[in-house]
Amino acid sequence: MKKPSTLAMLVLAFLFSAAVKAVPKLNSNSAATATIFLDFDGHYVNSGVWNNGVPFNCEAATLSNIQVTEIFNRVAEDFRPFDLNITTDSAVFIAASYDKRIRIIVTSSSNWYPGVGGVAWVGSFIWGDDTPAFVFSNLLVDAKTIAEACAHESGHALGLSHQSRYDGNDCSNPVETYNSGQGNGQAAWAPLMGNSYNRNLTNWNNGPTPWGCNSVQDNLSIISSVNGFGYRPDDFSDDAATNATALSPGNFSMQGIITTNIDKDAFKLTLTQPALYRITAQPFSALANNEGANLDIKLEIYDGAGSLINSYSPDNALNIIIDTNLNSGTYYFVLDGAGNNNIGEYGSLGAYTFTGLTSALPIKNVSLSGNNLNGKHNLSWSIITDDPIKTITVQSSADGIHFSDAAQQHPDNRTAAFNNGGAKNTYYRVKVISVPGQVVFSNIIALKESVAANNIFSVSTFIQNNISVNASRPYQFQLYNSSGILLRTGSAKAGLNNIAMQNNPSGVYLLKLQNDNSYKTERIIKQ
Repeated sequence: MKKPSTLAMLVLAFLFSAAVKAVPKLNSNSAATATIFLDFDGHYVNSGVWNNGVPFNCEAATLSNIQVTEIFNRVAEDFRPFDLNITTDSAVFIAASYDKRIRIIVTSSSNWYPGVGGVAWVGSFIWGDDTPAFVFSNLLVDAKTIAEACAHESGHALGLSHQSRYDGNDCSNPVETYNSGQGNGQAAWAPLMGNSYNRNLTNWNNGPTPWGCNSVQDNLSIISSVNGFGYRPDDFSDDAATNATALSPGNFSMQGIITTNIDKDAFKLTLTQPALYRITAQPFSALANNEGANLDIKLEIYDGAGSLINSYSPDNALNIIIDTNLNSGTYYFVLDGAGNNNIGEYGSLGAYTFTGLTSALPIKNVSLSGNNLNGKHNLSWSIITDDPIKTITVQSSADGIHFSDAAQQHPDNRTAAFNNGGAKNTYYRVKVISVPGQVVFSNIIALKESVAANNIFSVSTFIQNNISVNASRPYQFQLYNSSGILLRTGSAKAGLNNIAMQNNPSGVYLLKLQNDNSYKTERIIKQ
């Protein structure tokens, strides 16, 4: 092939320069020294390992800046766990070390290597001679498929082979040389080193190659161990018990990266008053509906004592949205990569945003107390609220579990009385509904068949340092946290006694009191 003239070369250089200015300059990890350059603006290739060593010109890809940005975002997320920069800036590529960089030429010139969506030499990332890889945009459908090809060819350059699928009967011949994955919707999965064009969740895999079902290729280990770079530094502690990252009470927003299979990010939230929260864990995605996300999120919530409250990991969605009422106290949130019905958690890595949006609950507390005097159950309750009350309903139960409505009360009422009826124990609670529709239940109390007036307990329910209990007879007590974990037991003589709470965190507690003839449960709120 005849070499271009000096004038032609100058014109070509000018055209390339103009094209570079048109391509957005994007970087996924500017601090990293290892670099993959997505080159969209055309390139003159002079390489001994391509086109039989004959130099040739690659035309620019005919893509809009919106498409270029989508491709960049998808590829950047594929490599997010690694200490590696995905860039569209040629100056960044030129400044990188020769043995820690590769140029992926995205071009409409495919006639010199027909029949494929892209091509790369395995292991060429560390060759140090600027051998490029190619993705042929004119043969691919859209930004999604171009991005999949860019990640796939980059995987080859980093030392990876194809990944295949086998059935259970023949371990020597793959059913699919390029594993196309499985599933539908946003959780549908395929390996990047297979055929990932038609699935949404496409990531690195630990699976078989075309050379047999027992020839397993660990993508993550290969990428991070033989190319002169490893994983990004961990951004948040895994240890919820001693080193969780504190969240601001009220609204919060944190961004992080799950970088390895064992990486977890732990956060701590301390509330001084109950609040309604919308908690969202959202993986990074190139488009809406988690398109282009690599991280399938799992979220666990623990109470202040470290007991698991709930675990969230939906099989049909990659993100998590929770609407919940949180009482005052301490909570721990632990984010992790998860698997689903289509694939395990091996390649579930990537960036996320963790947010909490809150408003303080208008009804802050409903506290119920009562006694059995002269054959009547006398109830009284207090309500702390910022909203007007719509309805108050006293509910009763024979077992403390199954409640039914006993009587509707006027919204201004704070007392009620009921005939004993001869039951051995009757349990009561109050249901309060605000005008906006918030529903809150009081604590539960139990009134026995015959309780003399001098056996009634008097308890301070809003405290700072001590719970004060006044009783006319000796009694026993049990103190629980809001998750039902027993914290303390004890006994006391008649009269005024204090239960020390200085070393307990703010939050809601349950105090059970009992003597020979009476039993009472109080909800304690420590400020």
